[in-house]
Amino acid sequence: MALIQSRGVKHALDDLPDDIEALKAALASERQARREAEAQATASQVLVAHLKLLIAKLRREQYGRSSERGRKVLDQLELQLEEIEADAAETAIAAESKATGTVVGSFTRRRPVRAPLPAHLPRERVVIPTLCACPACGGKLAKLGEDITETLEVVPRQWKVIQTVREKFTCRACEKITQPPAPFHPIARARAGASLLAMILYAKFGQHQPLNRQSEVYAREGIELDVSTLADWVGACSATLAPLVELIGRHVLDADRLHGDDTTVPVLAKNKTVTGRLWTYVRDDRPFGGQDPPAALFFYSRDRGGEHPRRHLSGWAGILQADAYAGFGELYDGRRSPEPITEAACWAHGRRKFFVLADLKQAPLASEAVRRIDAIFAIERESNGATIEQRLAIREARVKPLVAELEAWMRRERARLSRHADTAKAIDYMLKRWPAFTRFLDDGRICLSNNAAERALRGIAIGRKAWLFAGSDRGGERAAAMFTLIETAKLNSVDPQAWLADALRRINDHPAARLSELLPWNWRTAIHPKDAAA
Repeated sequence: MALIQSRGVKHALDDLPDDIEALKAALASERQARREAEAQATASQVLVAHLKLLIAKLRREQYGRSSERGRKVLDQLELQLEEIEADAAETAIAAESKATGTVVGSFTRRRPVRAPLPAHLPRERVVIPTLCACPACGGKLAKLGEDITETLEVVPRQWKVIQTVREKFTCRACEKITQPPAPFHPIARARAGASLLAMILYAKFGQHQPLNRQSEVYAREGIELDVSTLADWVGACSATLAPLVELIGRHVLDADRLHGDDTTVPVLAKNKTVTGRLWTYVRDDRPFGGQDPPAALFFYSRDRGGEHPRRHLSGWAGILQADAYAGFGELYDGRRSPEPITEAACWAHGRRKFFVLADLKQAPLASEAVRRIDAIFAIERESNGATIEQRLAIREARVKPLVAELEAWMRRERARLSRHADTAKAIDYMLKRWPAFTRFLDDGRICLSNNAAERALRGIAIGRKAWLFAGSDRGGERAAAMFTLIETAKLNSVDPQAWLADALRRINDHPAARLSELLPWNWRTAIHPKDAAA
């Protein structure tokens, strides 16, 4: 490299003129070119910053279903931003190379350290044939050792037809015919096995692959399954698994504390789509050391009226962790029967309003609020999984002073702000609900955030772009039932597809009094007793 640089410098000096005036003109021209390059780079940086801010604002505004035009504009801006950044980098390197007369070395990407391949996978040994004699002298070879190189490979999905044979026998004495009884099938008079049905259900509701796309994939593999056939199977499986959905619902509503939230779901209507809602109520006692298994219960509704959560929780009383949705208001009314539900506000929602402003670097006060709230979250993470008494002790000693300081700071800063300021609105959101926000300080069961419910809804929000809409209200209710099964399995660290396959295989022949044995947490104990004990 040094030799290349010296040769480049010598070659550049040989090209310079001997006349002083010519040298001055060349130097002035070089300076002018450098100034233009710097100006161009600066202009590009300004445009890049502007586009980044514009994209950030658009993303912040896209909480609900975005329009087709909005998505196209965002994609175009991102493409334009990529091109400008690439042009700026190319211009900077070219300008530096011309100014110094040196060769710029290529950038070498640091590769990540490779982890070993999973130990539970079966190994297939392929031994490369070796020579029978030494290639140097022809002598006899003795094995010294071996080097193994592992390569991860996949076997394509295999389809098969299972023939269940029931042989008939006749008695030579009385001529009576004897034959074993026919086995139970997940769907009567259907030629689909439990594993196939579970794969279709999980692909549709767990991986968000519509039935028409599944049908196309199966056809490419040589299996013709019409969309109407797949739809019939999905409906039949939903009816078959309905008892498990009911048992999970009873388990969820037997909790003293629930997480509640909802999300939009487009529903096909006459000549248009309407915005329906999927509601979830999550039971998860693990943060305070509870031993009851976690579960998620989903409901569907055509709109977001407050009568829906009142119906869902009509016979339930306890602590509800949720956002500030007005429809929950009547649940907290002291005149409610059988008794009012206790409201516990979500600190993540309160923090999010400050974070939006702080992320756009428009409000120093919002950044300070985020910093103070993050300090409270950091202490809460340390007590995750501890008992109720331990959590209360930590909150009393370390969290309560921080909360008191945050309240005093917000009230002091709020008095200085206009009621129209965005930061003032974020502060008012918390101060108007301060008893609900601080209720966790006196009850070790209450979590700081409602993230458990938001995690349960995350898959639906991601999948909306794939399946576009629910076909009907009945389809929305069916989706809610299947999401109940799949999300509950995930919460219990159970493979949803494997569990659904086994449940479909056994449920029709299983005693109704022992149906709870098929619930995900009991199923895991029976299938993997060592993992459950751990």
